[in-house]
Amino acid sequence: MAVTSSSAADNNQLDAIAIIISYLVGSVPFGLLLGKAAGIDVRRDGSGNIGATNVSRLLGKKVGALTLLLDAAKGLLPMAAAEAMGLDPKSVMFCGAAAFLGHLFPLYLGFRGGKGVATALGIFLFLSPLAVLICVAAFVAAVFLSGYVSLGSLLAAGLMPAVIFLQQGAGPCLYLAVFISLGIWIKHRSNIVRLLHHEEKSWKKKKESAA
Repeated sequence: MAVTSSSAADNNQLDAIAIIISYLVGSVPFGLLLGKAAGIDVRRDGSGNIGATNVSRLLGKKVGALTLLLDAAKGLLPMAAAEAMGLDPKSVMFCGAAAFLGHLFPLYLGFRGGKGVATALGIFLFLSPLAVLICVAAFVAAVFLSGYVSLGSLLAAGLMPAVIFLQQGAGPCLYLAVFISLGIWIKHRSNIVRLLHHEEKSWKKKKESAA
């Protein structure tokens, strides 16, 4: 019994360490770091966001794509590492949630971070590539038809829990999907207000004015 209790305590300690490390990894502000390397503080220009969309506007599509890739890796790698360490599925989900929270509320930036879309992408690439494919298709369609990246992000985030439920039913993966979807919608609240007032930036209008 003592051995069993000791083993359970060790497992709990390992889970806690993995979750904390996941949060710290999620807190790394790659968009800000890439911007600083180019001599730009992305928090002071454009939308002021540290995510891939704002970085792409300020530094070009290549740097924006790199930011997207790195932010997605912040979600995928902690979960993959937790699974490889033998953590149970619930703890792996907590690692994903911690990485997501790290991006939204990074320790290194006074808890003022990004909106979580790219990190969520990495999390769901780990959990269900098919669900990601469906939601990315919805994102692309929404952005193409409306011209609003934020609308595409909101649609994809809102759709993900439904797709996960249809695939797997109720369970830890669904709860994580709902948690992430709510987080993304909350972080997009200013975008939602601008969309309702027809004040959101549109890539279509930008393209037309450039022409």
